[in-house]
Amino acid sequence: MMILMIGLAALVFAALSYYVGYNGWVWLKTTFLSKYKKMYIGIIVILSCSLFIGLFSSLLVFKLLGYFWMMIIGYGIILLPICNLLVFLMKKRGIFWIGISVFAVYGFVFIYGSFNAWSPVIRNYNLTVDKKSNVEDVEILMVSDLHIGAIVGPAHIQRLVDKANQVKPDIILIPGDVIDDHIQPYIDNHVGEILKELKAPMGVYATPGNHDYYGDDLEKLEVELNKAGIKLLMDETVNVDDLFYIVGRKDVTDENRQAVSDLVSELDQTMPIIMMDHTPLDLDIAKENGIDVLLSGHTHKGQVAPANLITSRIYENDWGYLRKSTLQSVVSSGFGTWGPPLRIGSRSEVNVIKVKFE
Repeated sequence: MMILMIGLAALVFAALSYYVGYNGWVWLKTTFLSKYKKMYIGIIVILSCSLFIGLFSSLLVFKLLGYFWMMIIGYGIILLPICNLLVFLMKKRGIFWIGISVFAVYGFVFIYGSFNAWSPVIRNYNLTVDKKSNVEDVEILMVSDLHIGAIVGPAHIQRLVDKANQVKPDIILIPGDVIDDHIQPYIDNHVGEILKELKAPMGVYATPGNHDYYGDDLEKLEVELNKAGIKLLMDETVNVDDLFYIVGRKDVTDENRQAVSDLVSELDQTMPIIMMDHTPLDLDIAKENGIDVLLSGHTHKGQVAPANLITSRIYENDWGYLRKSTLQSVVSSGFGTWGPPLRIGSRSEVNVIKVKFE
């Protein structure tokens, strides 16, 4: 069954690549580039194969080409049927300018999408928890989905450190997807030396996300994060200076993760409880078990529109702030990217959450 599904997916991908490539050739025939048909076919073949070459090799150029080709196909599914209809209605007149319009849209997607991906912003939230603590409030810097790997590297992680130094939070929390499947790029690029610069008086804590499991490098990741002064919480709780609790869950993909009820069974429910859970699921369960603040990521807010329409249907809170009775959920769109280093309708972000206790 798995082989059949992979084969079917490959056929669909090949058909979509042909559809996009054929439409590109229809446009090229109206220009002086029509004499380079063989070269054009070769480029389309390379682009179509680059995703698979990138998956089975360490060549960054093919990974990037494959990801960008995915974007071209994705938006082509939306744009090209409209163009085909216009060409039909206009009786094949205006093909050149219709093609120019398509290129303009792609230009906007790649330029603006790159800006959104590599220019992180700070988003601020002010929450009030109806519990007392020995401090009036705590300022949390929450950042998720770093996806450190072949594409997201030292330069982007330095932007995170710069933001943290600008904010000077009381505590830093990282709810999942620290790496993009494999630990080796993290080690090779000495990213741990940069993460060591993340400092907060109450500590720096993280939980694993689904991508932290995929390369079977979770144990190595824990060791590397400890070297950087970051405590990886996997179904663990921390009493922070007798002021509040931090609960860190394993990812939902982990078959051995504990239930929320087990994690909080011995906690003093009169103290504020802040929980990190990479995927924003089970909000009702968190509420029923006395969680006051739930911090998540995973969704990327779809990363590239209109995928945000899908995430908003899947998750009760796919981005931003949601209150359910005593539970307050904050979901980040993430700091890094998965796949193409582009964002449309979302932006790379860190979240500064000021929680007031009263």
